[in-house]
Amino acid sequence: MSETGTTAKDAAGAIGPGRLVLVVGPSGAGKDTLLRLAQAACVDDHDIVFPRRIVTRESSADEDNMAMSPDEFRGAREHGDFAVHWDAHGHSYALPLEINDDIRAGRAVVANVSRTVIGTLRQVYANVVVVAITAPPDVLAQRLAARARHSDGNLAERLARGVDEASANADVTILNAGSADYHGRQLVRVIRNECWRE
Repeated sequence: MSETGTTAKDAAGAIGPGRLVLVVGPSGAGKDTLLRLAQAACVDDHDIVFPRRIVTRESSADEDNMAMSPDEFRGAREHGDFAVHWDAHGHSYALPLEINDDIRAGRAVVANVSRTVIGTLRQVYANVVVVAITAPPDVLAQRLAARARHSDGNLAERLARGVDEASANADVTILNAGSADYHGRQLVRVIRNECWRE
């Protein structure tokens, strides 16, 4: 994985006052499942935004991304259409530039990103919260095997990165090994900036 760029700060400094909630974790941890549950729970709250990621991979039942070809992605990146972009597992990913307007308007923006962009995003945005979603290695292996998505790349390599890396720079860690509904509610409390204890 490699970080490949982010937007410039506002002239006055980091972009705010809204919150950027970054969801990270290893493949198979259940990030997309918990994000879908959180989004459904927050559907009537217009101060919480779940932007669709742009990915050079087709959308699926597991991931509701905006698909772009590599050439389209490159053109959009060069045009400055992304707030942040990165490469991982043979694909390119980005968040749309419009998230900056949401954050300037005081909203919470919630997005699944690569842990490689955390450091840069903490510098660019005034209020960043990193939520690591993890699961035991055997659970990760079962979930990835069941998903069997060819574009996921080498399963052994992805599992070898381990659970600990996901939590390295996290403000909150959710061990997603029980009820998805329960862990989805944990994520919602973090997004809403409510007092939460694991």
